[in-house]
Amino acid sequence: MNFIKRALLSMKARKGRTILQLFIFTIVCVLILSGFTIQSAANKASELARQELGGDVTLSVDREKQMEAQQKSTESSSTSGTTERRMFESTPVSVAAAKKLAELDHVSGYNLYSNTQALASGFEPIASSSDTSQSDDSSTTSTTEQQGPGGDSSDSNRPQMVQADLSVSGVLDSATATKFKAGTDKLTSGKAITASDVGKNVVMIEKTLAEENDLKVGDKIKIQSSDEATTVELTIKGIYESTDSGSDAAANFSFLNPYNTIYVPYTVANTIKGSDSKDTVDSAIYFMDDAANISAFETAAKKVTAVDWDTFKLDANDATYQQMIGPINNVAAFSKNVVYIVSIAGALILGLLVMMQIRERKYEMGVLLAIGEKRSKLVGQFLVEILVVAILSFGIAAVSSHYVAQVVGNQLLTQQSATASESTSSTSNQRGPGGNGGGPGGGGPGFGSSLTANTAEIKSLDIQVSLEDMLKMGGIGVGIAFISVLLPSILVLRMNPKTILTKQE
Repeated sequence: MNFIKRALLSMKARKGRTILQLFIFTIVCVLILSGFTIQSAANKASELARQELGGDVTLSVDREKQMEAQQKSTESSSTSGTTERRMFESTPVSVAAAKKLAELDHVSGYNLYSNTQALASGFEPIASSSDTSQSDDSSTTSTTEQQGPGGDSSDSNRPQMVQADLSVSGVLDSATATKFKAGTDKLTSGKAITASDVGKNVVMIEKTLAEENDLKVGDKIKIQSSDEATTVELTIKGIYESTDSGSDAAANFSFLNPYNTIYVPYTVANTIKGSDSKDTVDSAIYFMDDAANISAFETAAKKVTAVDWDTFKLDANDATYQQMIGPINNVAAFSKNVVYIVSIAGALILGLLVMMQIRERKYEMGVLLAIGEKRSKLVGQFLVEILVVAILSFGIAAVSSHYVAQVVGNQLLTQQSATASESTSSTSNQRGPGGNGGGPGGGGPGFGSSLTANTAEIKSLDIQVSLEDMLKMGGIGVGIAFISVLLPSILVLRMNPKTILTKQE
């Protein structure tokens, strides 16, 4: 009798065994295919997030090298008998050098930042709760006396200082400024500042500041440098609204109040700073077309001789991308481990099941071998039996794994996202109150509130069963079928027919 026909008759005669094999094999195939499907969906989501978010690379002065150089200078002066205190120095970036890097591959856009503080002239900034620098006399709005506890403000020997009440954020393009990209600041009326405004005296002010001073788009305001030596008249081009809560220090200093942040072209900020700041910026940010290209950009940038790499450095900032894809990568890694574990466990379970069944059928094999049946055909019979079960399991898995993968994948992603959020929250709390608060030029990089708070979170995976996943599942399934049959068969079929028959009770 043909071994294929014999296999089908055997399956029909042993329905219970066949159903058990089908049940086990189906579970294994569903889990394997679900694992591959989740991996594919996670990889697609990760790639999409990488392309949409890209990554930021910041060009700025290398503070570590600067401090090391100052430390060496201090040690040298101490050796020579002189004392030299280390001082904080700001080294600006040449606009020409910054633009050279913007011409490199993988740069989808860039922004320039020049941050400073200024005095409001002819209008009132938003007063902070503990800031005593504000007064009814506009001419003394920003003049304050530093007093100790119980001090007398009339003491002329106490040091006088002029405290700025506006934070000036000079940018090339306000739409791609840090807080606008994060969604913390949003334009409500007028127009944003663009590269075409470079060299123009225009400004964007916060909605609260505009309302308190009855200002609207098209009105003019004046700001002064902290030493009151430079006055610039600006035309309000746009009004934005800020949801930034600022830092605790904003209660004591008006210029740290988010409502008192104004956006201007970086050339205006340089004018306030003074002639030494002409054609320079504090930093430059380059937006990558893909976060995966950050390393390639950094390598190419280091070859640009227009930048003094002994003074400046590049900092990759793909925190938003990493925060978004972190849970996705964890889900993909988990599903990959599931495939490995299920494949091994499935092969072992089915192997043990087939071994038990083969041992029960030793007499059948002994008789067949005794009448001249080839050992290879006996193995083929067992393979046909398990492959028929495998094919049925493949079909069931193809229909049901989509739903299983969708539920399991989204549940895992939700759990991983919650864990990532708790970790981020814990890290933020460890920074202390105002740890990521604002600073001068709140629109610049590194300032303001959490920059990822308003980033759209990936909450579900687009699960689709592809032909490639089906083929991979089929390959593993066939492999499990062969392993589960061949190993037990070898152990039994190595015996001769006489031995098999004489050992039957």
